[in-house]
Amino acid sequence: MNCDVTADGFFVDVAIVGTGVAGLYCALNLPDSLSVALFTKSRAEECDSFLAQGGICMLKNEADYESYFEDTMRAGHYENRKESVDIMIRSSPSVISDLIGYGANFERNADGSLAFTREGAHSVPRILFHEDVTGREITSHLLSAVKKRKNVRIFEESTMLDVIFEKNDECKGVVISTKNPIFREKIKTTSNSGNQFVSVFAKKTVWACGGIGGLFSHSTNYPHLTGDALALSIRHNIALKDIDYIQIHPTTLYSKKGGRAFLISESVRGEGGVLFGKNGERFVDELLPRDEVSQAIFLQMEKEKRDFVWLSMEKIEKNVILSHFRHIYEKCLEEGFDCTKEPIPVVPAQHYFMGGVDVDLNGKTSVSSLFAVGETACNGVHGKNRLASNSLLESLVFAKRAAQKINSEILEEKAVFQKSLPLDFSLYVDENSFFEKNRSLVLSEIEKARKNRIKIEKTEEKNE
Repeated sequence: MNCDVTADGFFVDVAIVGTGVAGLYCALNLPDSLSVALFTKSRAEECDSFLAQGGICMLKNEADYESYFEDTMRAGHYENRKESVDIMIRSSPSVISDLIGYGANFERNADGSLAFTREGAHSVPRILFHEDVTGREITSHLLSAVKKRKNVRIFEESTMLDVIFEKNDECKGVVISTKNPIFREKIKTTSNSGNQFVSVFAKKTVWACGGIGGLFSHSTNYPHLTGDALALSIRHNIALKDIDYIQIHPTTLYSKKGGRAFLISESVRGEGGVLFGKNGERFVDELLPRDEVSQAIFLQMEKEKRDFVWLSMEKIEKNVILSHFRHIYEKCLEEGFDCTKEPIPVVPAQHYFMGGVDVDLNGKTSVSSLFAVGETACNGVHGKNRLASNSLLESLVFAKRAAQKINSEILEEKAVFQKSLPLDFSLYVDENSFFEKNRSLVLSEIEKARKNRIKIEKTEEKNE
């Protein structure tokens, strides 16, 4: 790997923060001639991409385009950016081809053709899947491919603290906190936790650091995903978009044990799962968009004064449950429920972030040389509410576009490293306090955006 560690910092062509599908696929689409470093807060496998259950959408044929486009727009309340939606849909076959090339195995029919399932708000089955662990199947193969690349290195347990700027407001990299031994001999600045502060200088920087689930008490996300890119955007006036658009997933397994909420895939309802209240009555069309199903569940819980509703899988054949939903079945057993014989208790939980760092169709932010992809970014694909199983696809499509744009810019600009930018690490010495301030900053900004949107909507209603 062509990189350089000096007392001034770490020098690399492209720095990517995050090891989910967006970060990994971006790295894989950069040429071998560029040195690439990926940084992740925890272990590389501990990202939400590994947790995705349901599947990944794909345009099956030209006849499917119109309904796929309409399904995505309708789920997003028609607030989606049409050009982004078109790019995502049109790019899906080539992305799926890439994934299969990396070794991802999707369910197939007896004749060997790809099998499709259906989820909420989809008018037809168009979702590829691997049992109920599609995210793990895709991400693990991408991670394996990245580890084979000689020009790429992954740094685990390395947390982004800040962004490095030139005088002209061009992004020159990030500041990280890490215990990685590669930096120990040459870089001495440390925090009160014993971590080393490292200035990572890069020609191009990519934020692929996931969502905001760690800001909430009940979420399907890993708790270390706390919207770090949002906090830095607020601190440095980097444009954000729709940060109050936060998706609640209708069905997570109700448990008194606490911790990360276990997702009950939307595919369960797509395959025939039924929601009902304490008296056994259905109260919602299970295939409505997620926000509508979630709202119906909240209303039912309030009506019944209960902490959950019931999800029955009795209409799904047992062999389908034990194959397609094997991991869900096993988790339910751990909680004392046999979902082949009895209903399971479910409750909505924070799941996905439709807003984020404002980017163009190539992942470029409002700051030069800084890109954002995946759940961290907002390119307008999802609108107000994400259509089921568009998340992995959107992340992959626009990560590839960002990589292509980065390569062309580096070739055109012939960028050189700035070897000595004076940095003050005193702000980060107490890391716990620093991240608590970030958390408050992001939640405050989300609430401000929410109130501002309500004000605008009321004004528009008044003027009609």
